[in-house]
Amino acid sequence: MTAVLVAGGAGYIGAQTCKALAMAGYMPVTLDSLVTGYRAAVKWGPLVEADLRDRDAVLGAIARYDIKSAIHFAAFSLVGESTKNPAKYYNNNVGAATAFVEALVEGGVEAIVFSSTAAAYGIPQQTPIPEDHPLAPINPYGGSKIAFEQVLHWMSQAHPLRYTILRYFNAAGADPDGEVGESHIPETHLIPLICQAAFNQGIAGNGQPLNVFGTDYDTKDGTAIRDYIHVVDLAAAHVAAVGRLLDGGDNRIFNVGTGEGVTVLDMLKTAERVLGRAVPHSFGPRRAGDPQALVADVSRIRSELDWTPLRSDLETLIRTAALWQENRLY
Repeated sequence: MTAVLVAGGAGYIGAQTCKALAMAGYMPVTLDSLVTGYRAAVKWGPLVEADLRDRDAVLGAIARYDIKSAIHFAAFSLVGESTKNPAKYYNNNVGAATAFVEALVEGGVEAIVFSSTAAAYGIPQQTPIPEDHPLAPINPYGGSKIAFEQVLHWMSQAHPLRYTILRYFNAAGADPDGEVGESHIPETHLIPLICQAAFNQGIAGNGQPLNVFGTDYDTKDGTAIRDYIHVVDLAAAHVAAVGRLLDGGDNRIFNVGTGEGVTVLDMLKTAERVLGRAVPHSFGPRRAGDPQALVADVSRIRSELDWTPLRSDLETLIRTAALWQENRLY
C-alpha cells in the first residue's frame, strides 16, 4: 500500500483528504502538531505528532512508512488574524513549511501537493478567475501562501521535486457520514455560522444573529458572491493530484471550485429552506479588503485531472454541514 504523508491531516480538509486517500487505496500518514487539529480526526492511518520543523520526525516517518509523496495542509488561515500578526503567518506558512519541504527532499520524497488559496489573486480583474490571473494578495495570509508557492518553484529547480498547487476557493460542507467537519476556533466560515445561528449554537448562536458583511456590492442582492466547494470534492482533487504526480506528472497549478458564484443572501435563503427554520441575521458594513466576487475558472482541473465536483450543490453543502454541527464529534 502506497503511503502519503499528510501534514495537517488532523484538520478539517486534511482529515477529509485522509479518508479519501484511504478509500482510494493509499495509507495516509498524518503529521500534525495538534495545535489547531484534533487527535479524534485521525482515523484512517497513523499519527506522527510533530511540528513541521521537526526534521527528525519527518525523516523518521519517511523511512518508517516508505513515503513517496506528501500533501501539505498545515497552515494558519485566519485572514483577519494575519493582518494583525503577519509575522505569525510568515513564520509558519513560509518558514515552517520550507523546513518541512527541505526534510522531504532530504528524505527522497519527490512529489508534493500544496493546498494554496484563491486569496492569492486579491481583488480579481476578471471573473471567473483563471490560474494565470495576476497574483496580488491583499492580506498576509494570501501573501504567505504565494511566498511558499515560490519556495516550491525554486526547490523544484534545485532538486528532483515535482509539485501540484491547488488554489481552492471556499471550502464548505462536511463528510456525509458525519465523521469529519468544521470545528474551527474561532469559526469564521459562512455555512457553519449559518447552521449555528439557525440552531442557536456556538459562536453565531446564543441568541445572536449571523452578521452579513456588506449589502452595497454590485450584485443582484447587494451581498458578496463566493464559489463554494464541498470538502469531499476538494479531497478528491487532492487524491487525483497525488495520483498524477506519482504517475510522473510535472509541476502544475489548478484552481479548485465549481465555477459558479452564490451570494450570501442566496445561501441564507437556501439554508432556511433546507433546514426548515429561520436563520437570524443582521447586516453590517463590508469588511476591509473583501472582494465583490470570487469565482473560479475550473476548466484546467476538469480537463487535466478529469475531476468534477459531485457534492457541491447548495443543498448538500448545507445539509451535511448541519448534520455535523448538530452531532460534532470533536
